[in-house]
Amino acid sequence: MKLTPDRVADEHDWVRRRGDVVVPIINETRERLGELFDTDVDSVSASTYQHEVDRVFADGEVAVNVAGYVALLRTLDVEADYPGFVVDEVLGRQLAATIAGGQPLSVLAQATFHFADIHTHGDADEAAGADDLDAALAAGFQTRLPGWDWREGESPFGVDT
Repeated sequence: MKLTPDRVADEHDWVRRRGDVVVPIINETRERLGELFDTDVDSVSASTYQHEVDRVFADGEVAVNVAGYVALLRTLDVEADYPGFVVDEVLGRQLAATIAGGQPLSVLAQATFHFADIHTHGDADEAAGADDLDAALAAGFQTRLPGWDWREGESPFGVDT
C-alpha cells in the first residue's frame, strides 16, 4: 500500500460518504452506553459527522494515519476470518484512538470500539475488516464529538496555579 496526498484525500472522501452507515452506529452506541450509565447522550447528525471528518483530515499528521488504518481495514480479509480476528481488532482500536485524539479520549475510544464492534456486523460478502472499520469510525467520532454531560464544562480536577 502506498499513501500519497491523493490517496489520503480519497480515503477522506470515502469516510465522509460512509456517514450513512457510521452515524446510525454512533447513535446506537451512544444510546446503549447512555442506558448502561444512566445518562442521556446527545445524538449526532450526518452534517456534524461530516464536519468532524473534515476536521480530522485537516491535520495532515493525523490524516495520513487515519487514511492508512482505513485503507487497511477496507481491504483486510482473512480466509475463514477467525485467524485474522486479532489484526482487525488491533487496527480498529488504533483507528478509533487516532480519530478521538490524545489521552484520555484515545483510551475511551479504544474501549468504545470493542463495545460498538460487538453490535456491528458486516455482510458475508464484505472483507473481514469492514465491520471493524465501521465500529472504529463510530467509536472514534462518537468519543471526540460533544454530547456527553461529563465533558461539558470544566473538570473539577483541574488545579489552579
